[in-house]
Amino acid sequence: MNKLLITLGFALSTCLGMSACAVTSGQSTVGQYVDDTTITTRVKARFAKDKQVDAMRINVETLKGVVDLSGFAVSETEKGRAGQIAKEVPDVKDVRNNIIVRAPTH
Repeated sequence: MNKLLITLGFALSTCLGMSACAVTSGQSTVGQYVDDTTITTRVKARFAKDKQVDAMRINVETLKGVVDLSGFAVSETEKGRAGQIAKEVPDVKDVRNNIIVRAPTH
């Protein structure tokens, strides 16, 4: 539950912090920017709910409905699950899964 709250808090603060910004490069309208921010937030929230995906290690960026995943996973299963979750989010046009699989170091 703490993982979910931390991730949702981070996603919400990111959205709120970026809502006053201008449209970024590559986005044609403020509406597109808001849509992309909403998609990113939804993907991160679904990661936080999923027991196989560590939302804190995986970065999510969205541009024109295309979700770019990066960061690190501990297995191919986690990487694949993250991509699957992102594809299931409404309004996602495509997913680029650039997550690197790296065994955890303890």
